Amino acid sequence: MFAIVNEVELGPEDLVALRADLHAERAFRLEQLAGISPSRDDLPADQHAREEVLTALAAAARVVLTDVSAALRRMDAGQYGCCHLCDRPIPLACLRILPHARFCGPCHQLKEAVS
Repeated sequence: MFAIVNEVELGPEDLVALRADLHAERAFRLEQLAGISPSRDDLPADQHAREEVLTALAAAARVVLTDVSAALRRMDAGQYGCCHLCDRPIPLACLRILPHARFCGPCHQLKEAVS
């Protein structure tokens, strides 16, 4: 049996694998945040550049966590795999690479060009 979600044909094994990938990504990012969140008191005064890098890494990890959580909610609601801009399906090959993808390839490029 296959689930058709916004014209993307995802078999049960695809959904299970993608869900597992999303959970693994979430676990990795939570672990990453735990490892890169030192208090300001832990860093010597001359380590401001290092602190800025850690802050940027933590912010990026939080963005990915938000995207992963949103993808899991879309999956639970049966709305997973659809581009947020054009409503066209995101190819399964793309979802395998980036399971929390919100945009199809053309819309992602358009969004990046505008940003």
